[in-house]
Amino acid sequence: MMYTSAKPYFYGTGRRKKSTARVRILPGTGVITINGRDIDDYFGLETMKLIVNQPFGVTATEGKFDIIANVRGGGFSGQAGAIRHGVAKALLQADETFRPALKKAGFLTRDPRMKERKKYGLKAARRAPQFSKR
Repeated sequence: MMYTSAKPYFYGTGRRKKSTARVRILPGTGVITINGRDIDDYFGLETMKLIVNQPFGVTATEGKFDIIANVRGGGFSGQAGAIRHGVAKALLQADETFRPALKKAGFLTRDPRMKERKKYGLKAARRAPQFSKR
């Protein structure tokens, strides 16, 4: 199901780890499309679907908006977090009165945690070579 830009929509950009999500929400029935695919088709795990829908639960707007998201980079967990961030920002555009609830839940804050760089002399960021006494 493709949407035309004639319908008014609200936009939000979400990021987490290496993922970036461009999210549009339109008044609708709760249909979620990610990269042109249905959410059930895109995310296999139920927890990922719950993460994406969390901002609607906090603002009591379940089933009132359709989501169209384009997400790139990272893994499924990072992508779900990026979409959640984008949805929260888009909901804020839709209605500014949602700000206290979304802020309290922590959905408007970009998660700053990133992968730690590998250091020389080590096998990974903190993993040291195996120690042997002899």
